[in-house]
Amino acid sequence: MFVLLIRLALIALIFFLLYRGVKFILNPKRKLELAQERKELFFLDDRENVRKNFLLTYKGALFEGEKYLGTTENSFEVISIFIWSSTVSKLQGLSIEDFRYLESLVKDRYPFAKIDWKSPIHEFLGEKPSGQSIRPSR
Repeated sequence: MFVLLIRLALIALIFFLLYRGVKFILNPKRKLELAQERKELFFLDDRENVRKNFLLTYKGALFEGEKYLGTTENSFEVISIFIWSSTVSKLQGLSIEDFRYLESLVKDRYPFAKIDWKSPIHEFLGEKPSGQSIRPSR
């Protein structure tokens, strides 16, 4: 009888470990961290939950986007998104084209949204007066 209980406990332990292993492998947060390490693109978003921010990794930089719900002509949609990066040092090497590409990815998911970047990305993307170069004052 005791041997039978030990066998059942071992079988239950094996199933539990298999379950935890599969759950770990399929965890979206782990996939996001792996994509960030590999400097790949990964978009983690729960489109059904407007209150939950989305996470986006691109070329090793991690961005977070805050969604705001509003009204359009026919329905309630996400109408405003603020995007920022908490690790500014990871932004090194990103160009304006990279940020425009990220905007297009977000626009594909949320076509009615106005996208705003928080500092320092906002200043980087800001329009500079044409014909004016940036020189230090003497």
